Amino acid sequence: MAGPLFLPGGPGSVDRLAHAAGAAEPLAGGLRVTAVDGRSGAGKTTLAARLAALVPGAVTVHLEDLYPGWDGLRAGVELLVGGVLEPFVRGEPPQARTWDWARDEPGPPLARPRTDHLIVEGVGCGSPAARPFLTLLVWVRAPAAVRRSRALARDPGFADHWERWARQEDRLDAAGGTARAAGIVFDTGSPTAEDGYTRRNE
Repeated sequence: MAGPLFLPGGPGSVDRLAHAAGAAEPLAGGLRVTAVDGRSGAGKTTLAARLAALVPGAVTVHLEDLYPGWDGLRAGVELLVGGVLEPFVRGEPPQARTWDWARDEPGPPLARPRTDHLIVEGVGCGSPAARPFLTLLVWVRAPAAVRRSRALARDPGFADHWERWARQEDRLDAAGGTARAAGIVFDTGSPTAEDGYTRRNE
């Protein structure tokens, strides 16, 4: 079995990623689902935005909109599968509620239009429960120190929750092996990949 394709970051790599996402075998009904997973601060949000700009008609769902608070990583994955992926495959709208981080309570229902290409991004979107619904799984990586620096530059308040969230990531990684299951590993930690990821990423 062939291993993953490694991409070093940078515009040319995003072009190659977009080509791979568009060439992936669709699910029944013609839907393609690309998952952009990785640890906090790896650059998932930025990469997903760049990918969406190159995939005509793509619709993006961010798990950050679903996690029910700082202890909600696993619950957010369950919401993604049951409330987003399963309905989309059936040709139905999402059936998940968002999370209001400011109020620390459920927010309005998630609203996304129908599409032929759904991009999901966030920690856990490539978990085993989600994989039957994915046509391409991308693992985004960067050194731990780089990830932490980026994440706290984006949201200084994350510092109070970094270890708490990292423990949930550790448990998810141990159970799911997402990095090993990825079809593409995208490196945002190299010097050639830094532009654009340092200040605008999850």
